[in-house]
Amino acid sequence: MAKRDQMLRLMNISNFLKAKPNGATYEEILNFLEELHYKESYDTDLAFSEKTFKRDRDLLLEVFQIEIKFKRSTMTYQIVNEEDYESTQSIFDNLLLINAYKHTENNAKIMLFEKRQASGLHNLEGIIYAIKNTKTLTCQYTKYWENTSSKKVLEPYALKEFRNRWYLLANEADGKEFFVKTFGLDRISDLEIHSKTYKKQNIDVEEMFVNSFGIISTLNEKPEKIILSFDAEQGKYVKSLPIHHSQNVLEDNDKEYKIELTLVPTYDFYQELLTHADRLRIESPENVKKKYLSFLARAKDLNV
Repeated sequence: MAKRDQMLRLMNISNFLKAKPNGATYEEILNFLEELHYKESYDTDLAFSEKTFKRDRDLLLEVFQIEIKFKRSTMTYQIVNEEDYESTQSIFDNLLLINAYKHTENNAKIMLFEKRQASGLHNLEGIIYAIKNTKTLTCQYTKYWENTSSKKVLEPYALKEFRNRWYLLANEADGKEFFVKTFGLDRISDLEIHSKTYKKQNIDVEEMFVNSFGIISTLNEKPEKIILSFDAEQGKYVKSLPIHHSQNVLEDNDKEYKIELTLVPTYDFYQELLTHADRLRIESPENVKKKYLSFLARAKDLNV
């Protein structure tokens, strides 16, 4: 496993090259790292060489699927699979947090973390092992609307994050037919990994959510084109943190920020829209606007 400073170097190399669409020479990369190393005051010597750079490139490809190729005509290095980079960025963001926290020297008044944190992350490593090795697992699972837990025998496929919560995507082994469901890690207890393996079905778990916002799968459902208009100030927030990967900008001026989304509207999506309620106008389609207004009406009835 790479040490902290090595992981930070991998992150810095990839971030530097991502910002250089035409690539960078080895000397430019080295100068960047030396300057950063001096400012960050890392615990170890930089000890960076072309041989080290080759190992770093191999590690970036092996661990993060970030491929860096050398272009001999310009003597530069470039990231060649930038479309896959975004899935790695959250890992690097967490690494930045860890490194920043280290520099606070445990002073809780410098970095104020959210005190609401979902539990269940202690099961991540075991679940990942089960997924990689196609092992069945058992656990006790408690639904929010039930007072007692029930035993589940699961065939795990993937883990998905949504709003700082992690979910297990798995098939119930004792179910009548194959169907991948979501199970919140904060509701899983007494997790056990078994030696028994299962035959993994050929499914694309990413495809299950490509037209979704949130944790509700919309596989085989037809997405809709949804046009939303925000006032200019709120639009800055929506621009910096897009609602959905399909977000397409239609208008961006000092009066409004208008976007088009292509997705299947689910409960999670409407909850997101409600967070923008007083600064949002739904332009189309009419069925989405009607459903959204029904949520607002219910909220008003509950608070009269």
